[in-house]
Amino acid sequence: MKSFGTISRGVKTPIIKEGDDLVNIVCNSVLNATKKENIELQDRDIVAVTEAVVGIAEGNYATVDQIAKDIKNKFGDNPVGLVFPILSRNRFSMLLKGIARGAKKLIIQLSYPLDEVGNPLVNPEVIYESDVNPYKDVFTGEEFNKKFDHPLHPFTGMNYIDMYKELGGENCEIIVANKPEAILNYTKYVIAADIHTRHRTKKALENAGAEKVLTLCDILNESVDGSGYNSKYGLLGSNKSTEERVKLFPENGQKYVDAIHKKLKEATGKNIEVMIYGDGAFKDPVCGIWELADPVVSPAHTDGLLGTPNELKLKFLSDNKFKDLRGEELIKAMQQEIKNKNSNLKGTMATQGTTPRRYTDLLGSLCDLTSGSGDKGTPVVLIQNYFDTYAD
Repeated sequence: MKSFGTISRGVKTPIIKEGDDLVNIVCNSVLNATKKENIELQDRDIVAVTEAVVGIAEGNYATVDQIAKDIKNKFGDNPVGLVFPILSRNRFSMLLKGIARGAKKLIIQLSYPLDEVGNPLVNPEVIYESDVNPYKDVFTGEEFNKKFDHPLHPFTGMNYIDMYKELGGENCEIIVANKPEAILNYTKYVIAADIHTRHRTKKALENAGAEKVLTLCDILNESVDGSGYNSKYGLLGSNKSTEERVKLFPENGQKYVDAIHKKLKEATGKNIEVMIYGDGAFKDPVCGIWELADPVVSPAHTDGLLGTPNELKLKFLSDNKFKDLRGEELIKAMQQEIKNKNSNLKGTMATQGTTPRRYTDLLGSLCDLTSGSGDKGTPVVLIQNYFDTYAD
């Protein structure tokens, strides 16, 4: 039996810039690192690359003015409602600047007490202790600030009503309400700016009489004046690059995945899985923010990473079926149980408490935590033994 289970290693690479040969950089970095550290690559090892460097290498950028032009093309002179944007300087500030620049008038509707991914507009405890009914009550930005004493985000120190009003400009106003239909008192032309609930929001607005509803997937889903774009996700998954430019979610991710897979196979003879990952899709237990501002965890991956785990809960078996066994006898019984397990354990007692998330989502969390988001310099992650069990 192997001594180690899953091993995750951040791989240092050169600083990747627009136009760089990402496939060669990733493969050479992995091969050089494993050779230097005397690590042997195996079939079904996983090489994961952060979406940020994929977008950078392919030059998938757009300017604020290009966003503005797409808004102007799609909404004309109609006032635009922007419903449920997340509260983020990195993720949304430049998008808001572009949308405001392209709209003749902009009405922003914020949810409360939290945005979609858990950023607080105001402390939820303050709402619970007040006379406010968050299912019905609608405020202007000024009314909300006055009622709740100009609330600040606990980590950024920002008042997002003030910040978004400033970014939106003089032709922008803000309302605070949790029912998307509230925007229709101001305009029938709306962008559903939420991420994971965008389809529900869009349907609710259309059913309530909106004349035109787009999601952020519909903005920059094709090139505008030579801009980058994402045909599937549009502006979703983008990040601030400069004060006038954003980096978009990778458009050609599968091309990179397939090329890296092929090159590593040629170099090692091993069938190494490859994926691109973004946010890790975990929730911070202290601040309550859900780490998934991207539309998906993995926009591209090899087919071997499809599916979900089909695992037995060892502690359940140890406490129940094998409660009278110990030592080597218990080890052998547990290994045999794993070897003989059914191909689909869903609903069985022996699998309770195992994680039913997709492999790509689980691996994305592991990669995001391994690579970090700061100065580690490891945008590539090598994972080994992930698919091993106690019986291997």
